[in-house]
Amino acid sequence: MAAAVCLAALAAGLTGCGSSHKAAPPAKPAPSSPDSAGLHGLVPEPLPVKPSFTLRDTSGQPYSFAAATRGKLTYLFFGYTHCPDACPATMGNLAYALRLQSAAVRRQIAVVFVTVDPKRDSGPVIRTWLNHYNRSFVGLTGTPAQIAAVEREAGIPPAPPVSKGASAAYQVAHSSILFAYSPDDRAHVVYATGFKPADYAHDAPLLLRFHD
Repeated sequence: MAAAVCLAALAAGLTGCGSSHKAAPPAKPAPSSPDSAGLHGLVPEPLPVKPSFTLRDTSGQPYSFAAATRGKLTYLFFGYTHCPDACPATMGNLAYALRLQSAAVRRQIAVVFVTVDPKRDSGPVIRTWLNHYNRSFVGLTGTPAQIAAVEREAGIPPAPPVSKGASAAYQVAHSSILFAYSPDDRAHVVYATGFKPADYAHDAPLLLRFHD
């Protein structure tokens, strides 16, 4: 049974990458409901609505998130390619979970990664990094202001600006929430640090059942 959580509290508890951030404490199980029964992920209250935004993809072309992912189970994650922990773990776990699905299920899934470090994460850098996990994963970038606006629309704290004097090895604090938007454009579950590929794989076919 999934656990119900407040998205704002979860977001606040998961900021920070490559530092001493900790996952939010386990939430108490919520009563079984059509939205939560059988799911392994955390059920946010209220259910987040899929944001509608346009950023540049790794080839430099405009990518309309809502239009491009319409009717799919869409995973959305904000991170950066130099991240030492949460980002590679999340992308790797997702890639493995997708390999556990049938081809029919995989065709109904989109994975979108939005960089919070546009200074270093050019389109080619993101594309090369994502290809290590799955060539179908979509990478997006934009100006810091555009990315911060998308984070706010998704309901998480924007990544703090990076000091201009930061060395090339700087780290960026960011949310480690993974959103999973069903075809009805609602995130019936979100995931935090600590979830495994088996959790994603278990939930995916169930999440595809939520339609308008």
